[in-house]
Amino acid sequence: MQALAAAATAVAAPTPARLRLPLLFRAPRSGFCGSRAVPPLWETRPRPPLLLRSRNPLCGLGVSSNSSPGWSFHPSRLHCPMWSNNAMGLWSKVKGSGTIFKNPNSIGQAIAKNLPSSDIIESASVAGPGFVNITLSNRWVAQRIQDMLVNGIKTWAPVLPVNRTVVDFSSPNIAKEMHVGHLRSTIIGDTLARMFEFSNVVVLRRNHVGDWGTQFGMLIEYLFEKFPNWQEIGCQAIGDLQIFYKASKHRFDSDPDFKARAQQGVVRLQGGEDKYREAWKKICDISRSEFDLVYKRLNVVLEEKGESFYNPYIPQVLEELSNKGLIKESEGARVIFIQGHQIPLIVVKSDGGFNYASTDLTALWYRLNVEQAEWIIYVTDVGQQQHFDMVFSAAKMAGWLPDPSEKKFPKTSHVGFGLVLGSDGKRFRTRSTEVVRLVELLDEAKSRSKSELLQRLTENGKIVDWTDEELEQTSEAVGYGAVKYADLKNNRLTNYTFSFEQMLSDKGNTAVYLQYAHARICSIIRKSNKNVEELKMSGAISLDHPDERVLGLYLIRFAEVVEEACTNLLPNVVCEYLYNLSEMFTKFYTNCQVVGSPEETSRLLLCQATAVVMRQCFNLLGITPVYKL
Repeated sequence: MQALAAAATAVAAPTPARLRLPLLFRAPRSGFCGSRAVPPLWETRPRPPLLLRSRNPLCGLGVSSNSSPGWSFHPSRLHCPMWSNNAMGLWSKVKGSGTIFKNPNSIGQAIAKNLPSSDIIESASVAGPGFVNITLSNRWVAQRIQDMLVNGIKTWAPVLPVNRTVVDFSSPNIAKEMHVGHLRSTIIGDTLARMFEFSNVVVLRRNHVGDWGTQFGMLIEYLFEKFPNWQEIGCQAIGDLQIFYKASKHRFDSDPDFKARAQQGVVRLQGGEDKYREAWKKICDISRSEFDLVYKRLNVVLEEKGESFYNPYIPQVLEELSNKGLIKESEGARVIFIQGHQIPLIVVKSDGGFNYASTDLTALWYRLNVEQAEWIIYVTDVGQQQHFDMVFSAAKMAGWLPDPSEKKFPKTSHVGFGLVLGSDGKRFRTRSTEVVRLVELLDEAKSRSKSELLQRLTENGKIVDWTDEELEQTSEAVGYGAVKYADLKNNRLTNYTFSFEQMLSDKGNTAVYLQYAHARICSIIRKSNKNVEELKMSGAISLDHPDERVLGLYLIRFAEVVEEACTNLLPNVVCEYLYNLSEMFTKFYTNCQVVGSPEETSRLLLCQATAVVMRQCFNLLGITPVYKL
């Protein structure tokens, strides 16, 4: 029996990242002190509950206690949603060692028979060469859902191995209007920040705007030239910043004397001359007001720490890197040679000016040493991958970051994304070949959404039930949400084609379809005339029907899905879960009468649980849910 019990302890090892029971036990948070390693994510994951672990060591089988249990969770497999192939791995280790086990199946039988009694497990069986199948108890799954309804969705928040992270996203350039190219960074970055915040991580949302560079000499000198009294007429001097920028750029490219004055203007600005600083501030303020129009529509919150913020820290950071022997002279510039890259990382240009690399290295130093971030995430297009690879490599050479093979914190990640394409397969632009302005794009999405909503409500005669305020708010939620979801549902590394027709369709995997699904659930609950808040305290959930069980099993996967999305920095994982959940609910509702059935209370609670989880998914994606459509 000792050997049999030892086989059962195969379930005792730490569960790998993708194969574990959801939310059974939570690991303690890991602190951060300097460069001390925080345990890797797979080491901090919850182990299976004690009721699934044997107290006996694996030495009886000659197997290390670090053996993986190989538990896989598949809610769509109604009878055996969990299974383990650990018996095959154990057999490969003990075969020929004189063990009493004859094959993997016999080891699997030993594991199944020695699982301790548990209210989590309904039954265990062995199939094929040794797959141990476990059926989770309906009562346990139902209780998990009911506990969430009573205590709130935050109790299903995953536990991540970091306490503090920086998400650097959006980052437009001052004096240039935000366009569709900034859409992906803003939307993806906001969603990542929301997922970490939901997981109780402190998130520093950073907008690293381009507010310090050679273009300001050009803009300021053009302002002085065209409007000598610019201080008196204020913003009217600049007017449309885009037109102003193009005019100054044309002058810069065509007039050598003006170009020379503009270059000298940069020096005077960076030297702190009052007149130039005041003009620079005015231009930045105008840009920020334009940016805020976009952020307000997208419901995105950021704290600006642009290039100018880090400028005072650059000399001391470069001095540290130089003292460590990393900075070399090359063709008049100061550079860092990075192994594996043919070109060096230029940190001081030949004219003595700083550049993106010097600013990004300084920002990274600040985030590590001042803001004490454990995970620093940069959301930019894939074209900047090489730049960030070199910056991160330089930081490792300086000893700021551990070697990636050590799997320690702090760490950095570049979250790259592909292009937004038009119907012609090329970069999304207007007919005049200009990039699409983001404000105009979002306004059109809202306008189209409102037009379709009005048409549908007029046709079905329900327009009288809607106020103007409800129409406005719903059009915004559906229109802006459609734009976000059309981006987020794709793997961020791929390009995607922008199409209003597809994203505003109420069929298929779209935000509009999901909004309808959520509104339908809310309608079911309203029509029952029951108080769900009272029901969740007095009623109970049962999962006797097969479609009730499938829905329940999928609901309790929520935390695992959020954890996977955070770990791999992939928002589309949440989108996929949300869409599948709506499909499972549709099947449940089709086959299980809710209102007026003997199981009404239980099924209303399942409806409410689905709506709560869907709303949290919407929240993570930055989409405002609607309650009627």
